[in-house]
Amino acid sequence: MIRSTTAPYGVTLLRVSLGVLFLAHVALKVFVFTIPGFVAYFASLHLPAILAYGTIALEALGGVALVLGIYAPWVAIPLALEMLGTIVIVHGANGWLFTNHGGGWEYPAFWSVSLVVLSLLGDGAYALRPAGRRAA
Repeated sequence: MIRSTTAPYGVTLLRVSLGVLFLAHVALKVFVFTIPGFVAYFASLHLPAILAYGTIALEALGGVALVLGIYAPWVAIPLALEMLGTIVIVHGANGWLFTNHGGGWEYPAFWSVSLVVLSLLGDGAYALRPAGRRAA
């Protein structure tokens, strides 16, 4: 049974924590790996540079949207697809554990599932854009 009095706050906790994780993830790319370094990493995977810039934009804008609760259920889907892409392209061959060399796939898999759950649950409490229909 779902507790209707506290469920919206649980969703908010999930939404905000996922958003903060994406902001931390993109900060790592920008400030530690640097944007040129991240683009070079994508090139080493034989991926176009534009995808590196798109990844940075998706994580930054998606992280902010999740934290603020702006279309969070819709924003969660492309972020989940990105995480699934990291499993297929980067982490899948490294084994199960993320502590393996190059990072395994269990962390991005859990992240993907969490984003799908958020998409199914809605915005939660304190969202700037609640999930219900809005009058024009």
